[in-house]
Amino acid sequence: MRKRDHALLAPGADAPGRTLHAPSRAGARQRAPHVDDRLAPPETRVEYLDGAEIFAAPADPPHATQHFDLTYVLGAHVAKGYRGAVDMLTRVDEGSDYAPDASVFPVKPDRSGRRRLEELAFEVCDKQALTVPTSKARRLIDRGVRRVFCILVKQRRVLEWSRATDGWQPLPKDAVIEDPCLVRPLPIQALLDATSSVDAVARALLDKRVPALEAALAEVEARGAALGEARGEARGEARGAALGEARGEARGEARGAALGEISMAQEAIITVLRSRRIEIPADVAHAIADCDDVNKLRRWLKSAATATTAADVVAGSRRKR
Repeated sequence: MRKRDHALLAPGADAPGRTLHAPSRAGARQRAPHVDDRLAPPETRVEYLDGAEIFAAPADPPHATQHFDLTYVLGAHVAKGYRGAVDMLTRVDEGSDYAPDASVFPVKPDRSGRRRLEELAFEVCDKQALTVPTSKARRLIDRGVRRVFCILVKQRRVLEWSRATDGWQPLPKDAVIEDPCLVRPLPIQALLDATSSVDAVARALLDKRVPALEAALAEVEARGAALGEARGEARGEARGAALGEARGEARGEARGAALGEISMAQEAIITVLRSRRIEIPADVAHAIADCDDVNKLRRWLKSAATATTAADVVAGSRRKR
């Protein structure tokens, strides 16, 4: 007969030659087994819930991919001093030994040197009836697990077990899980959406100050600073070149304008003297042509209009020499 997924079987029904006898609850109250005391055979798909053997079947997408997303996000958020685990068996009571899909427990062992009870536990539920995660959550809480969560794959919801109501409490999609086990608040949306999970993991790793990530960020910052400096220098050089060119053009235009005015003044002096039929000796012509002082040329131009000889126009200049 084909075994059904998540079927509840009688103790020992799936293990020939092996019979499970679940002690009474009175005995369980007298002495609770250690969380590492095995009832279910490790490295198998067998679990026990209240003495009933459960077969934990492999998963198909989207159940399987939700498992991956959960461990991806949760692993990045685990704070220092804690450790994450997947499918880690926990002995809950005399008749129950099963593995939450993901859990977080302290790294420091107990007084006997064995691992401590998990503080956070997560279940992923798809086709499985919610009654099974409910029974598991109730017993985990009774055992001492602080918080238990359930991810409903089809409904895309996250539930948290409430001690006050002894039932599941839906969490808003914009809520976060804040807990000492986590390095930063874990967004509920990151458990349901792959894109959000990548962002959440990146932020968690930054908060953890992972050495390799810190070194990479420092290298990126150094490259950015060098690139910014180079760009600044290039912009400065470009601005300097543009400013120098502009200044050069301005100086060139100013010099050109001055030279033009000097040339016009020299020509005007010669024209005025010639119009007055005054002879212009060679030395006077040279003096006018060699003068580049526009103010002096302006005075000479005024003198050319009244002087009796060309020598009188430049006489003042000759005396200064």
